[in-house]
Amino acid sequence: MVLTVGTIIDHERYGQGVVAKVNFTDYEVYFERSGKISILKTNTDYKIVEQPEEEHDEADKITFEDVEKSLTVILEKYNALHENVPLGDRWTGGKIILQPANTAMQNKEIPIETFFHKIVMLRDRLRVLEQNINSHAKLSDEDKINLQQYITRIYGSLTTFNVLFKEKDDNFVGTGGKE
Repeated sequence: MVLTVGTIIDHERYGQGVVAKVNFTDYEVYFERSGKISILKTNTDYKIVEQPEEEHDEADKITFEDVEKSLTVILEKYNALHENVPLGDRWTGGKIILQPANTAMQNKEIPIETFFHKIVMLRDRLRVLEQNINSHAKLSDEDKINLQQYITRIYGSLTTFNVLFKEKDDNFVGTGGKE
């Protein structure tokens, strides 16, 4: 059931409270004992004590901008918004050929766009790992610095692939800041 502003609920954990604001994914509820708590709309650990007459208040309606803002926050949090990183023009349509030393074995050909996409995904995931380390609540500053040094070394190891990027700003940068 959808809650509206002014609805009084009885929550198993927090006791009795009043819905103060309806957001896209949650309700802001003020509880007598616990103060303001955000409760996800998927949460069902409460009973409705009293629901006010339904009013058509524009302030309670969710706008397209609210949805867009929420989706952007969620997608950025999980790194689902990927920037468009262009492949260098000279590589477009090319392929990578892996040739084994054993001549009895076949070569492996990979479209360079596929390989480049994997490199960009690796870089994006390293960035997410970096963000998670830097914002981790239980890691000490010293631990964060030590882990960050490993990531910087990984970036340095990946500078070989900078030749594939069209823009220098997209390049991997290691400890020295140069390739």
